Amino acid sequence: MTRNVHLVWFRRDLRVHDHAALAAAVASGAPVLPLYIFERDFWALPEHSRRQFDFLMDSLTELDDALTERGARLIVRRGDALDVLADLHRRHGIEAIHMHEDSGLPWARARDRTVRRWAVQAGISLREQARPGIIRGLDAQADWASQWAEAMSTPRIRAPETIRAATQAAGPWPIAEDFCLGPEDCSDRQKGGRAAGVELLRSFVAGRGRRYQQETDQPALADVSGSRLSPHLAFGTVSVREAWQAAVRARTAYVQDGDQTFAASLAAFLERLEGRARAIQAFEDRPLPQTGSGEDLRPEGAPDDPRLAAWIEGRTGFPLIDAGMRALRQTGWLNDRMRAMLIGFAAYQLWMDWRLPAEKLAALCTDFDPGIHYPQVIAQAGLKGRCAPAIRNPVRLSQQLDPDGAFIRRWVPELAALPDTHIHAPWDAPKADLAAAGVIFGQTYPMRMVDHVAAAREARERIARVRQPGRVAPSPALRQPVPRETRQADLPFRKTRPKGIRRTGKAPVQLSFDLGLSGAAPETRPV
Repeated sequence: MTRNVHLVWFRRDLRVHDHAALAAAVASGAPVLPLYIFERDFWALPEHSRRQFDFLMDSLTELDDALTERGARLIVRRGDALDVLADLHRRHGIEAIHMHEDSGLPWARARDRTVRRWAVQAGISLREQARPGIIRGLDAQADWASQWAEAMSTPRIRAPETIRAATQAAGPWPIAEDFCLGPEDCSDRQKGGRAAGVELLRSFVAGRGRRYQQETDQPALADVSGSRLSPHLAFGTVSVREAWQAAVRARTAYVQDGDQTFAASLAAFLERLEGRARAIQAFEDRPLPQTGSGEDLRPEGAPDDPRLAAWIEGRTGFPLIDAGMRALRQTGWLNDRMRAMLIGFAAYQLWMDWRLPAEKLAALCTDFDPGIHYPQVIAQAGLKGRCAPAIRNPVRLSQQLDPDGAFIRRWVPELAALPDTHIHAPWDAPKADLAAAGVIFGQTYPMRMVDHVAAAREARERIARVRQPGRVAPSPALRQPVPRETRQADLPFRKTRPKGIRRTGKAPVQLSFDLGLSGAAPETRPV
């Protein structure tokens, strides 16, 4: 039996490349035990779902293959993390546990605190590596942007060529039914695993992302011109540093070639990567608000609320809202503007408490990451103390984001025959057009749940009464729009460019895999 092993606990870092925890364990010279734990309480959380489990299994399969090529196997265990770690310690005498920090849900944070206390009592060195650009215990006066830029420019860590593995049976792998996750419900789910993530990154910087800046907000186009890396970044099959360095390198090449359109799109992508990290940093610093914290503007939601069911099933009677939800249910992905619109509609027009819609939406997202999802929800639900939060008009947004109705026609085919002028607000269509299109409200398509203009007005008045009693809510014309940097789902937008993007044409140390551009620099080993 192997003793004094260094255990690597994989969580949201399912790769062997640019993996500080794995590299540190291998560098110790001790036998290494790569571990993944399936925790029943984790999969019982309402934010987690079958589509996420299936993506995870794709990714773990490739991780196991990568470890096997290097002389190790992924050890899979089911159960409470503390029980699993304690059992492995009794069997092997664990000397150190290596893992990356995780800005997770309250349950995950509590689990990690428990593991830290146990490790101290057991005399085990717990070596937590920071996620690149995310700083635990960040000083309020610290220059986060500079630290982010430095973390992204640091050469990525080379995958180990060989791993001295501890001897241990790999263990049986679970299936979704073990956690009561139900049948497959996402027919067009993205494939997990590093190979798929690397190919998405490659195709994005090599050509697919050329019109990213112009098309990423449009739901009918974003699934092609967008990076689609969000689930791979959430599960860590590709590191954010790999994505950042690949984009910087490609942008430099396109600037030299005079392709300003592609260069601008990659600059916008880099801004979103930084915005994504800012959202995670904010979530690291400020946990979710609790019930009774003073941010409860709406009555507590009920799971059997018919408004919630209509919203989550795409039966609100608002075409773009319904199209977005149906697309998300079938594919597990939606661009950030659409996610923001869905949450805003639930919070204001339907006046639902933010928690249940947030949980339901999270479970539909293959790329769910609490550090991205919940800052978006908090911003869109108006939990940041604004007297007059921006309440978006779903019809106007529909006209802006899907002007020709292509996205609506794809996902709400019962409205496909309506002309462009009425497909965004079918309740205003002439009876002759409705008849010609075969639309019968209440039969082929639901009537809209609310008068969105009146509902928005009432929401503003309610918020004004709660936050500043006696003050009249300002009219929509006087309100300031929510800045674009609050958009935080998927790959969020940030107004200011990352430091160093415009000041230099030099690319940082690059990826080891070939992205179709010349001059790949080698990875570096950890010091």
